[in-house]
Amino acid sequence: MMNELLGIQFNIQKADRTDRKVQNLASYINVDTLRSIHKKMNRHKAYGIDKVKKEDYERNLETNLENLVKRMKSGSYKPNPTRRVYIPKNGSNKKRPLGISCYEDKLVETQ
Repeated sequence: MMNELLGIQFNIQKADRTDRKVQNLASYINVDTLRSIHKKMNRHKAYGIDKVKKEDYERNLETNLENLVKRMKSGSYKPNPTRRVYIPKNGSNKKRPLGISCYEDKLVETQ
């Protein structure tokens, strides 16, 4: 995973040196990077905000990763909104930002 992240960092730095701006971080992400990240995830941790467990996502891992990359690159992937809060830093009077994903249930109204 480190090599993939270093590759992304290199491409961002290269864009910065050539006075280009990085418009879309998703353009640097691919299935191999996401697969590597997925493998390093601890399966004993709680499931994510979308309530999908690692084991459930793994059942169709390649298809899920390809679909995710496709949605990210096309701009159709819409992450949940994030609520920003600031929490105290240990041993300091400063605070650090923390993003908390807000899960939105898609409720269908019945008439």
